[in-house]
Amino acid sequence: MRNGTEALRLLPWAGPEGKPCFLSGDGTGYISRVADNMEAAQLDAAAELLDEAKCVLAERAWTPGELHLLAVQLTESLGDVHRVAESRGARLPAPAYDEADNATDSLLVDQRRD
Repeated sequence: MRNGTEALRLLPWAGPEGKPCFLSGDGTGYISRVADNMEAAQLDAAAELLDEAKCVLAERAWTPGELHLLAVQLTESLGDVHRVAESRGARLPAPAYDEADNATDSLLVDQRRD
């Protein structure tokens, strides 16, 4: 039974009609393990595709069709990685800092850009 504070996990696949699919639980069940394995596979595939993209682009001898296919594959992979990041980010605990600390961090980042 949910206690009202348990976060839902965004799963790395879509439900019927392409809608997001969520899981309620403590993260130790069978579906959680399937989702973990699928996320790992998606991240591995993204890393391999990134390496392939670097090689293809470095050759500078691609056809428009090859470049289009690479763009399609990168788009799909980026969508998968974004979904994994959203899912994992939503399950992170709330930050331990307050807004004043956050403002200081932003100031430091801005100063490094100068």
